[in-house]
Amino acid sequence: MASMTCSAGELAQLLGPNVTNSAGAAAFICSQFHIAANNFTATQFAVDNTYLLFSAYLVFSMQLGFAMLCAGSVRAKNTMNIMLTNVLDAAAGGLFYYLFGFAFAFGTPSNGFIGKHNFGLKAFPTSSFDYSYFLYQWAFAIAAAGITSGSIAERTQFVAYLIYSSFLTGFVYPVVSHWFWSVDGWASAIRRNGDLLLGSGVIDFAGSGVVHMVGGIAGLWGALIEGPRIGRFHHSGRSIALRGHSASLVVLGTFLLWFGWYGFNPGSFNKILSAYPDGSVYYGQWSAIGRTAVTTTLAGCTAALTTLFCKRILSGHWNVTDVCNGLLGGFAAITAGCSVVEPWAAIVCGFVASLVLIGCNKLAEIFKFDDPLEAAQLHGGCGTWGVIFTALFATEKYVGEVYPNKTGRPYGLFMGGGGKLLAAHLIQVLVIIGWVSATMGPLFFVLHKFKLLRISAEDEMAGMDLTRHGGFAYIYHDDDDESQRPGTIQLGRIEPTSTTSSGNV
Repeated sequence: MASMTCSAGELAQLLGPNVTNSAGAAAFICSQFHIAANNFTATQFAVDNTYLLFSAYLVFSMQLGFAMLCAGSVRAKNTMNIMLTNVLDAAAGGLFYYLFGFAFAFGTPSNGFIGKHNFGLKAFPTSSFDYSYFLYQWAFAIAAAGITSGSIAERTQFVAYLIYSSFLTGFVYPVVSHWFWSVDGWASAIRRNGDLLLGSGVIDFAGSGVVHMVGGIAGLWGALIEGPRIGRFHHSGRSIALRGHSASLVVLGTFLLWFGWYGFNPGSFNKILSAYPDGSVYYGQWSAIGRTAVTTTLAGCTAALTTLFCKRILSGHWNVTDVCNGLLGGFAAITAGCSVVEPWAAIVCGFVASLVLIGCNKLAEIFKFDDPLEAAQLHGGCGTWGVIFTALFATEKYVGEVYPNKTGRPYGLFMGGGGKLLAAHLIQVLVIIGWVSATMGPLFFVLHKFKLLRISAEDEMAGMDLTRHGGFAYIYHDDDDESQRPGTIQLGRIEPTSTTSSGNV
């Protein structure tokens, strides 16, 4: 917003000699003007903080979406377990992000690798951050942890969830977000001191790399070290689908995540009451926020429809859970470039994201990788595509508006901006893979060696609700039970003849 100033000396001259005590009158008028200007500034801060708080609430509501999605994607005998892990991600993540995570991510001034101020929100709020910003970033951190929990569902000890969730939200994820989102980060597009990486920095606006790749790669290592669930692959190598017990919960969770994504992507502007310097009173950051919501919507819708028809061709069925996965894959991919691409480019993003997800699932089946929610494939694979997509399709105009701290910044290769942004984004992909692998991989390996990672075969067959949580979420009968229990309601399923894996995200 344009600043307003008032000079008592200049105003006194305009009042002229005919006005009694013109200097005093001018000073009084200017004092009232300054009060009004301060009120306008305070109103701007209030509007922006309210917008950010509302966005934080939307992103936090995604935890409910994750919980419903996870519950529907696992077998009924593990429902209470997966629901409890989602609650745990939020609770443990909240404490560790407060104590360490926010400081490692955004504590400034700091070096390019890690933040070193504001532990436990000490000396907070600052001129740069208010409490609303902490809440928003915490909601992002626990989203990354929630992604990982889906990859290792139905076979992981409860203590392992506690350890990895705390470590991921308190250290691993904050370091990555510092690199790419902090004003001090070595690869940040908003870096204040020092040169930008390859003259551009990394444009990962809402976190295809920072959030989705981190959570997906962490889940990849957890699932690889744990191994597949019992019965997931036949001894001959054939894939056997262990389908989730409730498509209704999957759809409910998907819609809740869709709703929350409107806080995830548009909310990443952090403020709404900012005009752009083109002289238009109707075009400002509020317009960019609306455009970001549109690109987010188009990418998800395109990915959902592409997945629907591709899976129909491949399997011969219209599978609602596959469509939900495709939709979320489109969202994960557009998250990096949602603010700097045209709406038509979002359609391209969603289309390719669907193909990436289908291809990653095929590779997972070939290599006998078991991820009950396809979280590693969806968030890791589609997140990687989203990082690359942004470097190809980011427009010069939108990059200049969203990142005004540097003029002449490189933009998308296919939009005539050269290859520097693509090179920076390829570096991002490599360093995220390397960092998460170097931290979460050894953690899961140590937990495995100390027998703290995977539950026993007996517990896995019986279901963790019964063996670890004192009872079932509701009365049910799974198809893999050896005998019908008297007095229970049977939930039967008709499986397709195809033996191709069809996991759920």
